[in-house]
Amino acid sequence: MTRTRPPKLKAEQTTAQRLSSVVKSVRDIMRKDKGLSGDADRLPMLTWLMFLKFLDDLEHNHEAEAEFEGRPYRPVLEGVYRWRGWARSDLTGDDLLAFVNQEKFEVEPGQPMPGLLAYLRGLQGEGARDRRTVVAEIFRGVQNRMINGYLLKEVVQKLDSLDFTSSEESHTLGALYEGMLREMRDAAGDAGEFYTPRAVVRFMVTTLDPRLGETVLDPASGTGGFLVEAFEHLKAQVKTTEDAEVLQERSVLGGEAKPLPYLLAQMNLTLHGMESPQIDSGNSLRFNLAEIGDRERVDVILANPPFGGEEERGIQNNFPADKRTGETALLFMQLIMRRLRRQTPTQKGGRAGVVVPNGFLFSDGVGARVKQELLEDFNLHTIVRLPNGIFAPYTSIPTNILFFDRGGPTREVWYYEHPLPAGKKNYSKTQPVQFEEFAPPLAWWGNREENERAWRVDVSAIKANNYNLDVKNPNAAQDFEHMPPEQLLADILGKERRILALLEELQAELGQQAGSEEVAHA
Repeated sequence: MTRTRPPKLKAEQTTAQRLSSVVKSVRDIMRKDKGLSGDADRLPMLTWLMFLKFLDDLEHNHEAEAEFEGRPYRPVLEGVYRWRGWARSDLTGDDLLAFVNQEKFEVEPGQPMPGLLAYLRGLQGEGARDRRTVVAEIFRGVQNRMINGYLLKEVVQKLDSLDFTSSEESHTLGALYEGMLREMRDAAGDAGEFYTPRAVVRFMVTTLDPRLGETVLDPASGTGGFLVEAFEHLKAQVKTTEDAEVLQERSVLGGEAKPLPYLLAQMNLTLHGMESPQIDSGNSLRFNLAEIGDRERVDVILANPPFGGEEERGIQNNFPADKRTGETALLFMQLIMRRLRRQTPTQKGGRAGVVVPNGFLFSDGVGARVKQELLEDFNLHTIVRLPNGIFAPYTSIPTNILFFDRGGPTREVWYYEHPLPAGKKNYSKTQPVQFEEFAPPLAWWGNREENERAWRVDVSAIKANNYNLDVKNPNAAQDFEHMPPEQLLADILGKERRILALLEELQAELGQQAGSEEVAHA
């Protein structure tokens, strides 16, 4: 008996194959252009072109709705600057390049008008959430790196076949785009700084479980992985048009200061169905911490802040005098703590999941003072110790996930040591961590018991050790790779002293035996 596939599955596969073919064709055309040196150049170029096509399709829907309701509609982009206005025109070759690149472009002699990118950068909206403002922010750092206008025309014609008005196509393109982001991470050495493994992201979202009506923030959003996962998690809870409005208008917030990841995050969220992503394009650390009040606080924060960076003095001055440092991770932790919603008699406090390097756990000085505040004013209920190499090959720095909420103070901290899968020595870009590997900690999460991977520590012990959170697993063999250098050295010296003491005892015993034999012989 021959099995036939359901019509819907066939249609989905056909759509995925067609769109994958279109994207592959576009990338193949781009490879011929000498102005693009690799995927790190090609993906941003593809991103902003796809964004303009998406925007035009979205405008088409809004215009149809306005016409049906009998009301006027002003498009975000005017006339020739709309995708349909220039991408489907006769412009090609040098004329197309001039229109896209130049500050001024003459359609006819003596009639100069802004070039496409100049026009997009100059858009002015009414407020930060106006789509014109968002478009201007997106394109402020964008450049056209293609130098062959005929190849650019071919790319535009291929992209014109995409239909973003179809939710099925948008969903499929979203998956394809995430694949391209992973490729970009692999192609560019510094791209890993704004990429967190999808499995880790999903684990954190699952455990924090954002609910529709809550606000989720990632103040260092990179390419938007946490925001996309949170958006999808909330989308599954939508049941009414009012729910859909809540999801779109006041659910997901981000911050990303670097132009490239900002652009990629905008497109990532857009392809997953968010019409107007609310991502701040400035440095999230630029605000004075003391001036952040209840209006800026949120319910859920998910973040993997950059670590190892050095912030300038002007940024450091936004923080309390006793907690100023150039270390980016410590500054972001203070910001995250400040932006969590306070607990009230009628409302729970905010909650957070934050990836931190191992150094944060055993840091002293400013680090110890930040951790003191974390333990005294927040409930640091869980630390998940991730296996070494989970971010390999982009960094080998051991990492942890801190889960805390504003229901403090902390009384005890649960630790969960997440191991490498049996038989695996390390992760790699071709064999990354999988979400299924987090099934044990997810099963343990709601029914906590100590075992070979989980243990708890009373907060008094942590305070007595200068707020050192780097507590080894008492139920397993010592993991040397998770020990701070000074602890590792102390451990080695301790063992050496014990060995010397045993040797001295042995030497003494041998001496006594020799003396006894001499007496007996005499």
